[in-house]
Amino acid sequence: MRNSVWKDNPVTVTLIAIQVIIYLLMTLAGGSTNPAVLLRFGALQSAALQADEWWRLITPVFVHIGFAHLLINSITLYFIGMYIEQLFGHWRLLVIYLGSAVVGNLMSAYWLPAGISAGASTGIFGLFGAFIMLGASFRENQALRMLSRQFLILVVLNIVTDLMVPGIDLAGHLGGFIGGFLLAYLVGAPRLGRVNVIERTLATLVLVAGILVLFIKVS
Repeated sequence: MRNSVWKDNPVTVTLIAIQVIIYLLMTLAGGSTNPAVLLRFGALQSAALQADEWWRLITPVFVHIGFAHLLINSITLYFIGMYIEQLFGHWRLLVIYLGSAVVGNLMSAYWLPAGISAGASTGIFGLFGAFIMLGASFRENQALRMLSRQFLILVVLNIVTDLMVPGIDLAGHLGGFIGGFLLAYLVGAPRLGRVNVIERTLATLVLVAGILVLFIKVS
């Protein structure tokens, strides 16, 4: 008998449930497109980070601007999250997702200091980055290689769309993607095999250095 979606993917389901609940609370508080409501519920703003509200590096991943934004991100998180949770494990998914959000939001705050941004896409792009890492690290696994190539094409198409459509946080998406790629090396994927020690060390050093540089520039 197949296990339930919740039993197999508790972290993915919980993350989606949290952002749905936050959206409903924002709707009751005045609307998810209201800038004041967005900031009250944890949206990203560079000035707020400089006021030592560093928790905003994580909270924006649960905040969405409008129902369409929530719906698209929830569907995407559901499918990519299940892949990553099964391949990496529960807590590793959470580390990659939230860590990618931190990197993506730092990048966003640096490149778009005057704007307000929110959404799960920084974390979602991080999960895509993690899958690309699997294709690069476990080349002997043909299924992983094929899927990672397909996801890479999807990421490239999304980035092209970001360049053409105004108002989309390209910096946050790129930061999340890079963060997820590097974090995947850091946490490893023991269900699939061992990650090359040299690659893991280099990825960790680049990740730490990048976060420190962005942190200094934003603060």
